[in-house]
Amino acid sequence: MSDLQAIARLKIFDGKLEEFKRLAAKCMESVRTRDSGTLQYDWFFSGDHSECLVVERYRDSEALLDHGTNLGATMDALLQTCSISGEILGTPSPALRKALEGIDVRVYLPYQSL
Repeated sequence: MSDLQAIARLKIFDGKLEEFKRLAAKCMESVRTRDSGTLQYDWFFSGDHSECLVVERYRDSEALLDHGTNLGATMDALLQTCSISGEILGTPSPALRKALEGIDVRVYLPYQSL
């Protein structure tokens, strides 16, 4: 299994919701126009819009690394509006594992699937 799933958990800072939404739209536009290996990229708000989950799926580790590169400065700006943590489901490449060092992301390796 080379594809990866990810869940990003974003906690929006007080007073930053509108800026968060603006930057989230820029992220989506980047994925639509620049990513080639992103298979799913869905954003969900909590009822009070204080948190957001992004459910993602990538063709492989390189596609996830490319996604991060493509977001670049937009992700830097987004991180001024929220904190982020998350999970990656699958088997990341050594390069992706290296890129994840120091980031609040837990990796879950495959066990069983259909």
